[in-house]
Amino acid sequence: MAYIKSVRGFTPQIGENTFLADNATVVGDVIIGRDCSIWFGAVVRGDVNSIRIGNRSNIQDGAVLHTLYQKSTIEIGDNVSIAHNAVIHGAKIGDGVLVGMNAVVLDNVVVGEGAIIAAGAVVLSNTQVEAGSIYAGTPAKFVKKVDPEQAKEMNQKIANNYLMYASWYTDEEK
Repeated sequence: MAYIKSVRGFTPQIGENTFLADNATVVGDVIIGRDCSIWFGAVVRGDVNSIRIGNRSNIQDGAVLHTLYQKSTIEIGDNVSIAHNAVIHGAKIGDGVLVGMNAVVLDNVVVGEGAIIAAGAVVLSNTQVEAGSIYAGTPAKFVKKVDPEQAKEMNQKIANNYLMYASWYTDEEK
């Protein structure tokens, strides 16, 4: 069973039909939308500031979400995929974004709708990532624009796949 803990008077709110892996951790001022999934070893730590996750978003294995005390919050839109071992620290992630494996997105970054943060990228604090663009590298830089329909289709497919994967676990519990 996932570790869910109240901190400083804040109790996580978990949306309908949201899958929490057995060793996922969700703490404090966290609101997770419906049809989401928080996977094995993921940590969503809203102890020092708020974390908001939209609908149909997935936080994959080993990902860490955290903020700065009184200085940054996390807002994650709908249909967002935060891949394995990614770190989101006090950033705003727009709808339909893909954050690749082992990517790091630092405080006060704003990632526009449909953008892709490549695997291993490090997006430095205060960066504005254009909607529909790919950022890669260390530090992350603009690579190119992506076709908005193609990006939306890919991110919807990932979101749908993660709903399906989550159903494999919840079906077995019934």
